[in-house]
Amino acid sequence: MWDWYIGLSDRETKNLRRGFTTGTAAAAAVKAALVYLFTKQVPGSVKINLLNGQTLEVLVDLVSAHNSLVRAVVVKDAGDDPDITHRARIGAVVGLTDEAGTVQITGGKGVGMVTKPGLEIPPGEPAINPGPRKMIRESALQVLNQYHSNAGVSAEIFVENGEVLAEKTLNRRLGIEGGLSILGTTGVVNPLSHEAYTATIRSAMSVAGACGCDHVVLTTGRRSERFSQAFFCDLYQLHPEAFIQIGDFFGISMESLAEHKIPNATLAVFFGKALKMAQGFVHTHAAKSELTMEWLSDVVKKETGNKILARQVLNANRARHAFGMIWPEYPDVLEKVGHAMIRSAEKFCPARCRFRAVIYDFQGTIAFDSYRRKKGRD
Repeated sequence: MWDWYIGLSDRETKNLRRGFTTGTAAAAAVKAALVYLFTKQVPGSVKINLLNGQTLEVLVDLVSAHNSLVRAVVVKDAGDDPDITHRARIGAVVGLTDEAGTVQITGGKGVGMVTKPGLEIPPGEPAINPGPRKMIRESALQVLNQYHSNAGVSAEIFVENGEVLAEKTLNRRLGIEGGLSILGTTGVVNPLSHEAYTATIRSAMSVAGACGCDHVVLTTGRRSERFSQAFFCDLYQLHPEAFIQIGDFFGISMESLAEHKIPNATLAVFFGKALKMAQGFVHTHAAKSELTMEWLSDVVKKETGNKILARQVLNANRARHAFGMIWPEYPDVLEKVGHAMIRSAEKFCPARCRFRAVIYDFQGTIAFDSYRRKKGRD
């Protein structure tokens, strides 16, 4: 839907290697274990029917048997996508049951448990999303049919070292405790497609709404979030679920606000991201910097009448450089940027939402706050 400015050429993107999701890895582990149960032979690889209609051959790393149960492990390959689960060892402990044609899926060690409402899986269930559950069931039934079995299947999904890996994700914020979530909407990972990040944003919005948050604070990274938590938690006693990192995904986050009917949102960002939002970029990656400085230079010229300063801003090499020329001497320039941010947010949000804009200086002090400016004029 959006024209993403990710800073890569089409040629560079096409040369990146695709990978597969944690859900695909789990389904492959289940299938490998079942194949061994029926054949007593370790498969080197298994073919998985993906959720996008394609098939993928997945290498099997390990299969071992203990009594009537078989344990299989697949090493997740995220391709060239930066992903904390790349090379994670995802597996399943599989057995046969007397319940013909059924597939029971449980979460084992390293798979998180859902503890908050608002996600696709209800609280109290292992964090294995509907897409992966479907792939696991279909893979298991495929093997049962192949070997003409009337049995059922029990599959316990696990992630080796999953508890440690989960500490490097936003899972706890979303209400997933004790491990990773098993995810995937198509079964494949497209390099730099940002699918996982946008899914996390939507999940975070859903959790915030389900937890009763009528005000969310949207930041673009850990640093701006840390400053926002220090300010807003003390002042407004906001829940942890109210703080959502949207990265560069401005447009899609505004859509998600509307989707989950959240009536109030604060955009709390540094000056560089504020400029991109003010100009209406749906994606605020570092690209298009020349256009950014042209726009800011025009604002400086109109607000200050200082043509020399406007020219200096135009030639600034980074937003941080330009910020030092403007702040604190020209607060009206920041005010224009802040209110332009709000207009852009309103344009991308297809529902009524009250926006507040906060711009931090690079030490974390609030340089502009649309709420304070408005209150000061009342």
